[in-house]
Amino acid sequence: MTTIAIGQPLPPLTAETTHGLFDSTALRGRPFVLYFYPKDNTPGCTTEAQDFRDRHAQFQALGCDIYGISRDTLKSHQDFTDRQSLSFPLISDPDEALCALFGVMKQKNMYGKQVRGIERSTFLVDRQGILVQEWRGVRVPGHADEVLQAAHNLAA
Repeated sequence: MTTIAIGQPLPPLTAETTHGLFDSTALRGRPFVLYFYPKDNTPGCTTEAQDFRDRHAQFQALGCDIYGISRDTLKSHQDFTDRQSLSFPLISDPDEALCALFGVMKQKNMYGKQVRGIERSTFLVDRQGILVQEWRGVRVPGHADEVLQAAHNLAA
């Protein structure tokens, strides 16, 4: 599977979420955000989820859906959702199919050891199912606001 690039339509994607099945073709007509994060219940990932949660109503007012994605299990995602009162779905990608498509798996340095993990990344898809913007190597502070502004510009 090749990775997707800006200006390309997403291939049909399906995945299990905390809210049922994610189906990219069913989302045609609505823009959406896919944000990839390393692990549930870790400090940076928790802050990022809270930031998207706190702006969820603003995204919804623009007709834009949000989906968080990691390799964690649906049970872990559900616990994280309950603990953080998340109102948007989390996608479980244990086989790394979506991670591979979006090219987010990287060698990272964690406490002096090389580990393979998700590089924090976000993707904005327009109403036609085309990838229009991406953020890679994301720093959490201010990121949700930046994505919200891009969604706003898309809706304008």
